[in-house]
Amino acid sequence: MSDQIWQLQRGKGPLVATAVHDGHAMRDDVLSQVKLDDPGRLREEDPFTGHWTKCAPTQVVGLRSRFEVDLNRPRDKAVYRTPEDAWGLTVWKENPADEMFAKSLDEYDAFYDAMREMLSEIVAEQGHFVVYDLHTYNHRRAGPAGPVADPLENPQVNIGTGTMDRRRWGHVVDALVEGLREFDFPGGKLDVRENVKFRGGNWPRWIHETFPTTGVAIAIEFKKFFMDEWTGQPDPTAVDAISEALQYSVPFVMDAINHPRLV
Repeated sequence: MSDQIWQLQRGKGPLVATAVHDGHAMRDDVLSQVKLDDPGRLREEDPFTGHWTKCAPTQVVGLRSRFEVDLNRPRDKAVYRTPEDAWGLTVWKENPADEMFAKSLDEYDAFYDAMREMLSEIVAEQGHFVVYDLHTYNHRRAGPAGPVADPLENPQVNIGTGTMDRRRWGHVVDALVEGLREFDFPGGKLDVRENVKFRGGNWPRWIHETFPTTGVAIAIEFKKFFMDEWTGQPDPTAVDAISEALQYSVPFVMDAINHPRLV
């Protein structure tokens, strides 16, 4: 297995789509220490987000499970050591050696160093960039036969903007929301709302701190209405429709980013 824990497809233009939780694979030394079963890991990962990155010319897809290293958490929380770090789940058979975690944090550092270089190149070429930070989230945590989470508090699409300067970038967010809501989604228009369930993680926070006037990252969390989160079985029509909805939103967002607001 390659030491690089992400895959990069570099394209032209200011739009980047990332799927940092798409991966399921693990290094052999990490996998040998895992107690959590395979479906349990998959349930907390973000399947199909890598597929959705094709909406952007530049695509970054995580290749490793977030249980090896979580690229959307601060560095001091990027490896899950205790159940409290991982939704109460017992991840490890016993206490793994610190060397295992240290190697995972080296991977974390390599990712952020590479992203700094890549995004700096896009700024040099384009003057600015937009990141679609793609994720999914569970809404049947009571079990496969349990009730779904309250739709009023769990939109189909949660737009996380908690770490951005909304005075500067709000018009870009509004354009994305407009595009997603306008798309003719099978079964009815998408329920798209901002900062209801999530406000965005460390990956967009880092982008906003590192590129405060030239880059905006929008956390886009799709509720797992497009799949059975307990079996992992997708609804192919819904998976493809989400991909099409993201693609549909791109002209809205590109028009907005190319007409910056004065702040």
